[in-house]
Amino acid sequence: MRRIQAGSALSAFGLGFTVPYLYVYVAQVRDLGAATAGVVLAVFAMAALVVLPFSGRAIDRRGPVPVLMVASVLAAVGAVAMGFASSVPAAVGAAALLGAGTAVLQPALATMIVWCSAPAGRTRAFAMQFFLQNLGLGIGGLIGGLLVDTSRPGSFILLFSIEAAMFLVLAAVVGTVRMPDSPALQGARPSDGGKTGGVRALLGHKAMVQLCVLGFVLFFACYGQFESGLAAYGTEAAGIQPSALGMALAANTAVIVVAQFLVLRFVEHRKRTRVIAAVGLIWAVAWAVAGYAGLGHGSQAMATAAFVSTYALFGLGEAMLSPTVAPLVADLAPESMVGSYNSAFALVKQLALAVGPAVGGPMGAALHGPYIVTFVLFSLGITFLAVRLGRQLTPEQDRPSLAVKPSKVVARHEPVREDETAVA
Repeated sequence: MRRIQAGSALSAFGLGFTVPYLYVYVAQVRDLGAATAGVVLAVFAMAALVVLPFSGRAIDRRGPVPVLMVASVLAAVGAVAMGFASSVPAAVGAAALLGAGTAVLQPALATMIVWCSAPAGRTRAFAMQFFLQNLGLGIGGLIGGLLVDTSRPGSFILLFSIEAAMFLVLAAVVGTVRMPDSPALQGARPSDGGKTGGVRALLGHKAMVQLCVLGFVLFFACYGQFESGLAAYGTEAAGIQPSALGMALAANTAVIVVAQFLVLRFVEHRKRTRVIAAVGLIWAVAWAVAGYAGLGHGSQAMATAAFVSTYALFGLGEAMLSPTVAPLVADLAPESMVGSYNSAFALVKQLALAVGPAVGGPMGAALHGPYIVTFVLFSLGITFLAVRLGRQLTPEQDRPSLAVKPSKVVARHEPVREDETAVA
């Protein structure tokens, strides 16, 4: 498990080096223009939508380790190609390879965590993964910002080379992992090639379908707005300086890093759907605070503080979601379809991240009031959907701590010895 978590952190560290600077690199450093940069970012996202429907079956049939190793090498090739891309076809092709490779990493890593953990330990395992990934992204982005120089293309070649090296290190680390031979995991190993599973079985699972709908709303209302709609609203309506956007994102990451394990103690012994419902309420408050920032009645300092607080509240909600949603996907999955369920949920997330900026960007820039009202309602919708999902789950799925509580009767029971039976 430690190797899996270390590999997950390294991949996030590599992504942090380049993802924040991809637009600037294509548009300005390589002088390919803003339109080409937009196409490259779109291809990066669309490549994930293309490969994720097939990656789940591959993980279930071949196992997560070989699939993750292939994806890591593919992402490394894409990163190196992007570093040397000086034409539109080269940049688009590199984005396709990089997007396809990185998209498969998360469901493969999630499946490895499921295989290497008992249901009772998955909450902490996924919380640790989320913590390390955010830490890796933050540190990678910070170091990348110190190394990057828009006047020197060579500095970007260095960044993409470091990213490629991190993906290869991930492949090497994962290649040394031996999956445990726990009896509880025997059914999760690919034995029949996933013949009994498939999309039809997943779509017929009512609880999983409801979780996917809930997941889409979660990612659409939060991550899908960070760098598009919410940023546009902050600069246009609230008059936030561009430098304050960096402060807001830093506050988001800081809250996640500081609060993750404090929140974990609160989350572990409570119903998952109640925790998700609480996140919806917290995010509704966050959007209301963002609305206050855009009213223009207070000082610029107050507007900036309110805007930064919005991102901080989002971070608190994210810290509460990490130990609840991903383990719930794993607990809903049949043993032979863990990879398919993880990939399906990753696909839902990617769709939300693609649709979110397209909808939120124009609204945040021009329709300030309706934008805030819309996403307050979306956040309240999270609460409604979470409560509704709770009715579809078993008590153990909603609160895994119930499954590990020892029976008081069994704890007191002592087997009767044969000589005592004979005397009786």
